[in-house]
Amino acid sequence: MPTLAINKKATFDYEILETVSAGLVLHGYEVKAVRAGLASLKGAFVVPADHGREELYLINCHIGRYKYAGKLENYEPERSRQLLLKKREINHLLGKRQEQGLTLVPLKLYTRGSLIKLEIALGKGKKKFDKRETIKKRELKRKIDSLMKTRR
Repeated sequence: MPTLAINKKATFDYEILETVSAGLVLHGYEVKAVRAGLASLKGAFVVPADHGREELYLINCHIGRYKYAGKLENYEPERSRQLLLKKREINHLLGKRQEQGLTLVPLKLYTRGSLIKLEIALGKGKKKFDKRETIKKRELKRKIDSLMKTRR
């Protein structure tokens, strides 16, 4: 299950409460571009469909142009891509999102077999002091790890 792209800012900006794995609707050249490492989840987010149907879309995910794909007219690297989830899962996520004021955040793109999956999470936005606390914990962990290495 190799990871193809990670949203590093998501765990820093949001407190992750629940994760779900979803499929993505991609074109063939986009699949090859993602496998080649041309995908970025920086600034990406998940929103429900505008037209009232129970669908979720990944917005602002950048998938670069695959260089061996030939001429691609009107290629949009940041087009919205539909997520493949069961209706029950979508209703559960949307209900939690509205009920508790949570956000749907993409965490990582990875492969499961021959399929490309997206891990999305219900996240609650962190306040500034929470972010500072995260930084303090990370620096303390680094300091402890470096001290443990020198003691061996």
